[in-house]
Amino acid sequence: MPELFDPVKVGSLELKNRLMRSATWDGAADSDGAVTDEAVALYRELGEGGVGLVVTGHAFISPLGQATPLQYGIHTDHMIPGLSRLVEAVHRGGAKITTQITHCGVNSGYLRQQGTPLKVVSFREGAESPQEELTDAEIEAIIDDFASAARRAVEAGFDAVQLHGAHAYLMAQFLSPLSNQRTDQWGGSNSKRRRFHLEVIKRVRQVVGNDFPLMIKFGAHEAREGGLSLEEGVDMAREMAEKGIDGIEISVGDARNSIPRLAEDDSEEVLFRDKAAAVKKAVTVPVMLVAGIRSLEMANDVLESGDADLISMCRPLIREPGLPLRWQQGDLQPAKCISCNKCMPRNGRVLECGEERRIREETSSV
Repeated sequence: MPELFDPVKVGSLELKNRLMRSATWDGAADSDGAVTDEAVALYRELGEGGVGLVVTGHAFISPLGQATPLQYGIHTDHMIPGLSRLVEAVHRGGAKITTQITHCGVNSGYLRQQGTPLKVVSFREGAESPQEELTDAEIEAIIDDFASAARRAVEAGFDAVQLHGAHAYLMAQFLSPLSNQRTDQWGGSNSKRRRFHLEVIKRVRQVVGNDFPLMIKFGAHEAREGGLSLEEGVDMAREMAEKGIDGIEISVGDARNSIPRLAEDDSEEVLFRDKAAAVKKAVTVPVMLVAGIRSLEMANDVLESGDADLISMCRPLIREPGLPLRWQQGDLQPAKCISCNKCMPRNGRVLECGEERRIREETSSV
């Protein structure tokens, strides 16, 4: 049975182990989305920490797809040299790296604060504010933006590309019965709501070729009533794997629980394990499981059960970038992360462990 530090392949990509750093917004880009020295230092530390695969913080494919301030951009060729620095930093540490490319759609509080007009996938009666639907031409242009971003990722030297299809961003909006109530070729039935995903995959494949590893962070289910069912999510995963996706990281389609806490008693609560297991039974490509895994024992339990092929971590690697190396060297204590969520940036570059910050502040005041 596979264990965490066994090698694995995702498409043509060979990884030294089955632990990946899930995409994490680190607030380390500059105001234009370009890579900074701070970002390079952060990724160098991750690459040296023993993880097999690093996924960058999500990178916006066009100015209207930006979700947050200080987010990486992959929307113009001017971003390529900086992104290449991230690749080099991670490779020096012996890890592989993929960028995550995204369009947030209408769900950008940042752009709304800037007064940027945002269009919805479909108009909904009773909306709090005036709404205008994306046109067919605009949808096609966004798909082209995904393909162009993937081309830039290849030119920057990334080992793979991951699409962001979760957390109520644009891809998830198209797939959701709640946000997509169009009656044209992009919505109105299960198959038409899937079309955006499949067209993005098709267009990206045309750019990167058949052998370049292509993954997706996939919202396999929505918790809200009337949202995407797990049954449909599993069927969508099966179709994506057939159409060119090499690996599927399981998350949720809506924003709820996208940044989960652990159980109150600090026990491990692997939130999406049942969803990953359901997808794993339906596809032949590797499945990645994220959210709540904090111990080597639990990671190996997931892998040995066959519920997933890789373990994905986010916040534990903010607290301890060297956690994988610590485990490999024989210190098997669980991750120090307590999932307090205080590490998440708010209004600037504040990405550090909230618990360590609390301890430091309390100590300095004594």
